[in-house]
Amino acid sequence: MKPPAERHRILIVGGGAGGLELATRLGDTLGKRGHADVTLIDKNRTHVWKPKLHEIASGSMDLSAHEVGYLEQAHWHHFRFRIGEMTALDRERREVRVAPYLDAEGREVTPDRVFGYDTLVLALGSLSNDFGTPGVGEHALKLESKADAQRFHARMVNACIRAHAQSTPLRPEQLHVAIIGAGATGVELAAELHRTTREVVAFGLDRVDADKDIQVNLIEAADRVLPALPERLSTATEALLAKLGVQVHTAAKVAEVLPEGVRLADGRLLPAELVVWAAGVKAPDFLKDIAGLETNRINQLVVRPSLQTTRDENIFVIGDCAACAWPQANGGKGGWVPPRAQAAHQQASHVAAQIKRRLAGKPLQAYRYRDFGSLVSLGEYSTVGNMMGGLIGGSLMIEGAFARLMYVSLYKMHELALHGPAKVTLDTMARLITRRTEPHVKLH
Repeated sequence: MKPPAERHRILIVGGGAGGLELATRLGDTLGKRGHADVTLIDKNRTHVWKPKLHEIASGSMDLSAHEVGYLEQAHWHHFRFRIGEMTALDRERREVRVAPYLDAEGREVTPDRVFGYDTLVLALGSLSNDFGTPGVGEHALKLESKADAQRFHARMVNACIRAHAQSTPLRPEQLHVAIIGAGATGVELAAELHRTTREVVAFGLDRVDADKDIQVNLIEAADRVLPALPERLSTATEALLAKLGVQVHTAAKVAEVLPEGVRLADGRLLPAELVVWAAGVKAPDFLKDIAGLETNRINQLVVRPSLQTTRDENIFVIGDCAACAWPQANGGKGGWVPPRAQAAHQQASHVAAQIKRRLAGKPLQAYRYRDFGSLVSLGEYSTVGNMMGGLIGGSLMIEGAFARLMYVSLYKMHELALHGPAKVTLDTMARLITRRTEPHVKLH
């Protein structure tokens, strides 16, 4: 165990799927043994796996059972957590500046601070990319954080209560939801909303006819839903959504989001009380050319095969904010590693190993992305996806119970990286037991 002054300072900014897994891995090894000081910075107090945000939005997930407190995780896994949002980077001084953290009433909790590092890892994730579409910022909700998902859920429940209580006829947009973007998030939210809105109405809101009054519109600019998946799975998914009563609009470009709905490029107006933007991703805007580092058109930091930035070997980047090449020679498509949770999980493991090699004076190794396919959950109705890459040596389209099992296993891999097998097993058993006695939909 080294004296504190001699320990290598590892600073991780962003506590998403990749950042929190990396902090946990390094804390359990280098931090526990006193070989390095590991610090994680995030602007939130707790972590929620981002692919589950649609479940929070629809009300189908018990947040308390899946939320991870950063302070608790740091305590048990030998790293430090500091709350705040990164605002600037000084590469020469090796410092990161963090903005003051304010509470809900606007009072300062922590001041403007500066954190030094020897090795910096940026894991800041991604945001929705509205491509400058008019009205999105003013009238659409996004699912970028737990707070966004909770805000949507509250508005959805309030919309149902409002419609039940009013004595006048429903306005054209009332109880209509427009979801812009039919990728995984949009499709999953549409399927979950079909079930949860009906369960909300069943809690005594008998003046609302779920089949007649509630309408979900799914809007996609491409010519099919789930354009990243094989066409057969897109067709099967669209058929299931249609069976659920979801109105699917493909080859439909959004021209403007209005207070009462969405205007398409062909002039059609889709009335909607709630609009969700779930199309496109980009890295946070402040990363654009930050401290002279190389970035691409969607603000991602360009990295070497080792996941170090191209212009500073002391900075690694993982997850959605990394522009990481996916060469065809390594089974890739000649483009970039896609922004998926599985990529962040793999990159966290790789960077943990590279930091240890760096401290030992060994040469760093190149990262190789292994694509295990894409899976999309349609709630209790089905799960679809394709498995590929190193898992089976080819490509296999899957649906139903087996696909659902694989979808759940992705989240279990994340939980195992954070908590280990013993806690995950006990927590899973507890969830199965309590699920039998609790309501399926949360109304708060």
